[in-house]
Amino acid sequence: MIQRFEIGKRLSEMAVHNGTIYLAGQVPEDTSVNIQGQTKQVLESIDGLLAQAGSDKSKILHAQIFLPDLGDFAAMNEVWEAWVVPGHTPTRATVQAALANPKWKIEVVVTAAV
Repeated sequence: MIQRFEIGKRLSEMAVHNGTIYLAGQVPEDTSVNIQGQTKQVLESIDGLLAQAGSDKSKILHAQIFLPDLGDFAAMNEVWEAWVVPGHTPTRATVQAALANPKWKIEVVVTAAV
């Protein structure tokens, strides 16, 4: 069985299948803040979605982080490292990429266990 959450015309924010949670790319709502503020917003969104599925950040298996400006890498990592659970850090890839909205400084895609 596949469960979908926050189903929209174009995408669902989350799908759960066979004990694995797949999140759509999470982006910030308030684009007026810096990379650290945007990263905090995205991580809060991830926390909320995982909670809906009965999971949490300690069960993240893999994260993909997209940054338009790799100059934001260190500042983003400060927020990320304060957020992840020590001893439960997921595999991760961070790449430079143009995002759909030029005001977004970050997009994060997560796969987690229930």
